Amino acid sequence: MKIICVGRNYTEHIAELNNERPDAPVIFLKPETAQIRAGEPFFYPEFSKDIHYEVELVVKINRVGKNIEERFAHKYYSEVAVGIDFTARDLQSELKAKGLPWELAKAFNGSAPVSEFVSLSELGDIQNLNFGLALNGEMKQEGNSSMMLYRVNHLISFISKFFMIKKGDLIFTGTPKGVGAVQIGDTLTTYLEGKEMMKLSVK
Repeated sequence: MKIICVGRNYTEHIAELNNERPDAPVIFLKPETAQIRAGEPFFYPEFSKDIHYEVELVVKINRVGKNIEERFAHKYYSEVAVGIDFTARDLQSELKAKGLPWELAKAFNGSAPVSEFVSLSELGDIQNLNFGLALNGEMKQEGNSSMMLYRVNHLISFISKFFMIKKGDLIFTGTPKGVGAVQIGDTLTTYLEGKEMMKLSVK
């Protein structure tokens, strides 16, 4: 299983971090050791003093494929969840300044909590889903998947040109505006279509 992540997929998030708008999907990977399952805590790593939350809609791949045409991409998933892409922002800034890859700031242990998955048969259109994140009970991020620069089917088609996708792979599809820092003792709660999906404590 691999975790494929999409960066800079929401315009307002690009603006809040003063990043350039990409002319193609920005892709990076996390290992399976980054995943935290629902109910497990997040342990604040010693190598950073500025860990940020980024709530994302997560798509689970349900079959093997490569070089997938966009018109067939919908056949490769049937469930979604809400995840958090934890980012060591201080370390990421250092790496970006040196022109180095982001993995140390993005792919560390526990950096990808994921809620339970929900069938799209219960939810409807994957490109019209509301999701969000609350920090200590206060809503910080609210987005809708219609706001993606690159839609899910396009992402799957694009990714599959470079990486074979396999059953169980996860795609983190990008975060809306409102990212921010977490501290030890905080509680993060994620939502999908108004329903609580995951409650996560920071230790």
